[in-house]
Amino acid sequence: MAQDWTGNFRSTYSTLGASNHSSEDRQEDDFYATDPKAVEALLKVEKFSPYILEPACGMGHISHTLEQAGYEVISQDKVYRGYGLKETKDFFEIEKTMKMDIVTNPPYKYAAEFVEHALDIVDEGSKVAMFLKLTFLESVKRLKLFKKYPPQTVYVFSKRQVCAKNGDFNAANTAAVAYAWFVWKKGFTGDPVIKWL
Repeated sequence: MAQDWTGNFRSTYSTLGASNHSSEDRQEDDFYATDPKAVEALLKVEKFSPYILEPACGMGHISHTLEQAGYEVISQDKVYRGYGLKETKDFFEIEKTMKMDIVTNPPYKYAAEFVEHALDIVDEGSKVAMFLKLTFLESVKRLKLFKKYPPQTVYVFSKRQVCAKNGDFNAANTAAVAYAWFVWKKGFTGDPVIKWL
């Protein structure tokens, strides 16, 4: 039988969408910057309130793109990386937001906690958009979250996106993981709709 696929051990994990990084390989604070093109794609299909909180702004890749589109963005992070408020802020210390939406790419190891906290602190009708691995749809633990807060729309990228470790897109030359924008509207109780970007 002819071989119809080439690859190595690392490729297998990439194809499955699994993490192929050891704990030593991963960035300490789980900082993987979002390509501004991914934000631009979201803005073609979603409108947000004039004021947006970006609670894991990193080096400003999401915030800057939102600002260029005319949104007023409060940019903060637990670690200051040269963008946004110099006073670092742990997202989980925020108890209540103004009437605003939240758009971010959270540290994946805390993604479920970010989603739940975001939806706990925003007003009814506000949107929360998270750039997450498509595999976020899996797991028993997250099923409980989805039952409490079902996303309104999941935008799956037809072309894989690149996230840059430490914000270095010059070194980020592979797109091994499938990503999607998960968009919640607080108070939504229907079934999610899947769309493609």
